[in-house]
Amino acid sequence: MHATFGALNTCFSAILGLSLLRPFQENSVPDHGDPVAPVLIALVLIGLGAVIGGRIMRKFGQPAVLGELLIGMVAANVAYQFHEPVISVLREGETIGKVLYFAISNNMSVTQAVQQLLPDNEHTRLLVQILTGPEGSTALAIHQFVDLLSRLAVIILLFLVGLETSVGEMKKVGWTAFWVATVGVIAPFLLGLGAIEVLIPDAPLAKGIFIGAIFTATSVGITARVFRDLKQTHRTEAKIILGAAVIDDVMGLIILAVVSGLVITGTITLLSVSLVTLKATAFLFAAIGLGVWIAPRLVKRVARLDIEHSKLFFGVGVAFLFSWLANLVGLAPIVGAFAAGLVLEEFFLQELKGHSLRDLLAPLESLVVPVFFMLMGMQVKLETLGDLKVVFLAAILTLAAILGKVVSGLACGRGVDRLSVGVGMMPRGEVGLIFASIGKGLGVVSDEVFSAVVIMVMVTTMLAPPLLKITLARSAARASAD
Repeated sequence: MHATFGALNTCFSAILGLSLLRPFQENSVPDHGDPVAPVLIALVLIGLGAVIGGRIMRKFGQPAVLGELLIGMVAANVAYQFHEPVISVLREGETIGKVLYFAISNNMSVTQAVQQLLPDNEHTRLLVQILTGPEGSTALAIHQFVDLLSRLAVIILLFLVGLETSVGEMKKVGWTAFWVATVGVIAPFLLGLGAIEVLIPDAPLAKGIFIGAIFTATSVGITARVFRDLKQTHRTEAKIILGAAVIDDVMGLIILAVVSGLVITGTITLLSVSLVTLKATAFLFAAIGLGVWIAPRLVKRVARLDIEHSKLFFGVGVAFLFSWLANLVGLAPIVGAFAAGLVLEEFFLQELKGHSLRDLLAPLESLVVPVFFMLMGMQVKLETLGDLKVVFLAAILTLAAILGKVVSGLACGRGVDRLSVGVGMMPRGEVGLIFASIGKGLGVVSDEVFSAVVIMVMVTTMLAPPLLKITLARSAARASAD
């Protein structure tokens, strides 16, 4: 828990009072302009990059998230070569938060904190030069704001995933989807853990476990989009994949909660794993159960108030409350956001007429969610790929990630195209990136491993749509021949 409170302390210290950091910076220059101005232009540029990247990818039949990642990656690495201060700070991600927290906690300058925490090399010297220069305070302010906004974006994204997930539909898909999801979680988890143990034998067990957890994710949104585009949502394979992906997400969130708790406590024993698993499962089921009982009563009261925008305010408020409660009990806030989405949409549609909560959140999603993916792309340091070991790691992790999901199709019964099911479970998309970002924040995912994981996410996400089209066409041709 100490690491969690430390990160929060860092963020709020920087956002609520940047002046607190000025005494810890050399060559600080008073700035009489509005401090929000540089943040505004930074958000405009990030948003513009996300729009351009998304549009380019859609032209090639790929999800917009890939464009946001690519634009962020290219822009950040090019800007870094020209020593652009703001982008160079943004690409550091959690490292900046740790430096600021260390400086404030120990009453030292940013230079001293960087020198104590980071290795002495050219990259560290450049970072010191930026942070202690005239634009250092601006770069720090933009970093902290964008970082907090991206964390908020993740909560909104998982809330939306929950809204699109029906508990009733999960029950209807039956045991086939459950077994596909189970194999699709266990196989990639073991492959990811095994790959890290073989490739990085001196890595702590927590790192291997977290990589395995990242491998368990499945992007239900990307697979659903392919089936909608092909007008194949009626097929048995589509129902199994979508149902399994939903169950897969629930299992993945529980695994994420478990491994995050183990990393924070620093102990991995049978007892600690059992306790964290019990706590994560109990919270998820308690949140859903309590929400199903309370939600209709609260929604009816909100409906009687007849307050403008009450549906949006109440829905987002519940999501934030559940996220706060999840963090309070030591779980990732996204677990609470997902649980809130599971219980709200049905009751809102029954009691509060008009647009669905999902539709009301669409503008907010389009504004803030791309910030998260752009920031994830920015944190991919292409110089790490100059090391053949990192390239080899990325290749092995990608192969393990593909095989781990493809074998899940073997859990289907007869009369189903197992290869299509396995390929449909393959894309990691936004869920894998969320898991990776949390691991980076906890310090168990290094820059090299993070870059390798992002490449794995991009490759699996790009391969799934064309491969799924091929396997579905082959299956249809075989069925017509029979």
